[in-house]
Amino acid sequence: MITSTRRVSPDKSEVRIAFSLEDPSGVKDVEDLPNPFPDLEQRLQPVPPCGSLRESAEVYKEHCRMAREFHQVKHDIAVIEDRKRKLLAELVEDEKVALEIARLEEEFRRLTEENRTLMTVHNERAQQLERLCLTNQTRQDPS
Repeated sequence: MITSTRRVSPDKSEVRIAFSLEDPSGVKDVEDLPNPFPDLEQRLQPVPPCGSLRESAEVYKEHCRMAREFHQVKHDIAVIEDRKRKLLAELVEDEKVALEIARLEEEFRRLTEENRTLMTVHNERAQQLERLCLTNQTRQDPS
């Protein structure tokens, strides 16, 4: 079987035909043959072997093996890209959480400092009140 691919002009699609010298029916269109790898681009499809040539069958088998490998690699790439997308989304979420943690830590630090200041002022006022009460008692007791 002989296969030929020709492009009539740059704006036209490829024309592919196959024929065999042993085939009395003459020329048949490759497009009529079953497509063993439907998700593979047409230009990458394995060309069916010439039945009378052992090398042609070996090349076809090798091409099919490479097409399966190519399909597997494309699948693996898609899986890895999906995993990458998920990891990037997790990273963005983790960064948001880290920013929120940093904000909360800063707020905690600020509130802790404010609490210390308020406790100090409270203690000072409590001592001041105690002194005033003692002073007031001493003024009332001179009798």
